[in-house]
Amino acid sequence: MMFRPILAIFLLAAAGIAVVALRRGEVSISPAAAEQLADSIFVDKSERRLELRRDGIVIRAYEIALGGNPIGPKRREGDMRTPEGDYVIDRRNPQSAYHLSLHIDYPRPADRAASAALGAAPGGEIFIHGLPNYWPASTAPKVDWTAGCIALDNAEIEEMWRLVPDGTPISIVP
Repeated sequence: MMFRPILAIFLLAAAGIAVVALRRGEVSISPAAAEQLADSIFVDKSERRLELRRDGIVIRAYEIALGGNPIGPKRREGDMRTPEGDYVIDRRNPQSAYHLSLHIDYPRPADRAASAALGAAPGGEIFIHGLPNYWPASTAPKVDWTAGCIALDNAEIEEMWRLVPDGTPISIVP
């Protein structure tokens, strides 16, 4: 009867590995059908709201968290601000340190010029992402905690991952 405890330990270990893999963002999520996809994203920083739109109609809306110093446009690396302007989702990271992440193509030439005028580097690596993989839960209070990214709960970024193809324009307003 030694077999059952060993089998139980093996099954628990396998389940633990699966949970760790999911927490690390190693998630395979299929895209939605073409008629369900968003064709634009609108972010209102002052309202802490992100909208997915199709043909100008809001198809999903999320409460978001921003950079820790959210007022004003991003002008330099390390300023903890979320950019403002028109960008594009240009790539995705299924193995993100933040569950899943969609990259925003910041900085654009105008952003680089504004930073250069200040004698600063513009920074980069701005994403829409879920929670850190070490976070103990899949949801969190919506407080501004990122370094300049836009954060959602894990279930919300999974839904957004399915609905937003690469190349989707994103407009971020103050």
